Amino acid sequence: MNIFRILGDVSHLLAIIILLLKILKSKSCAGISGKSQILFALVFTTRYLDLFTNFISVYNTVMKVIFLICAYVTVYMIYVKFRKTFDSENDSFRLEFLLVPVTGLSFLENHSFTPLEILWTFSIYLESVAILPQLFMISKTGEAETITTHYLFFLGLYRALYIANWVWRYHTENFYDQIAVVSGVVQTIFYCDFFYLYVTK
Repeated sequence: MNIFRILGDVSHLLAIIILLLKILKSKSCAGISGKSQILFALVFTTRYLDLFTNFISVYNTVMKVIFLICAYVTVYMIYVKFRKTFDSENDSFRLEFLLVPVTGLSFLENHSFTPLEILWTFSIYLESVAILPQLFMISKTGEAETITTHYLFFLGLYRALYIANWVWRYHTENFYDQIAVVSGVVQTIFYCDFFYLYVTK
């Protein structure tokens, strides 16, 4: 653990809380991509299966459980509780365009060919592109609520801080995970695209 990892986790958690509070306060899912939220729920589910096999620390376990609960509560809010406010017409990104190549890549490029490792790799690859339906929705409608942009800002900040975490770990522990780093850089590039959209729209 280092300051960049902790701040990255806090930023990630803050992004999710901002989104949930936005939905609960406004009783609306307007401007939020349900498809992106489904992908994030899938990311956490496939990544945190090790909750049942490996104990790292209380902090690690608590954060994993919080992320899982928040992800599924968000999906529930969008597709069940406030479904009448959900803009399904503009949330039209084809998920198979992401899921098929990500699944194939996770079988081809992983650390070890075991079920848990393949699922972990799948989650890393999927997280790098999970925000695309949300960005597609913003570019399609040409607008984004202030609160949605705050959510996206903190998600982008989380990725940037994790890159700093990887640089720190490389210099202090000589640790380098090529799959996580490359996927994280790709994801950060997509958030740069969001900031471009935000400024121009």
